Amino acid sequence: MSERAKLARQRRHRRVRKKVVGIVERPRLNVFRSLKHIYAQVIDDDQGHTLVAASTLDPELRGKLGGLTKTEQAKLVGELLAERALGRGVKQVVFDRGGYKYHGRVKALAEGSREVGLEF
Repeated sequence: MSERAKLARQRRHRRVRKKVVGIVERPRLNVFRSLKHIYAQVIDDDQGHTLVAASTLDPELRGKLGGLTKTEQAKLVGELLAERALGRGVKQVVFDRGGYKYHGRVKALAEGSREVGLEF
């Protein structure tokens, strides 16, 4: 990612974060996408704590990711994150796409977590 594109994403992210805030009843589902991996976490912004997290580096997923496209991997990360969130009693979240377009891996992660039962 070029420096210019990185700054543009950070600007978009700051703009979105002015409105998107996670609270106890409805924490924030944050997404970070690198060239190789995708990371997601559910954050309570009131306390400043990460409630649950998942990524393509997660030991639970490492064996299942071989031979899958990055989009398919992102969907599995979304499903794992949703299972963990539901296990912690979190049913509703507010989606923070991190300044990325709602397309491709970000969209796949969101749809995967919706399929498991996370609402946003």
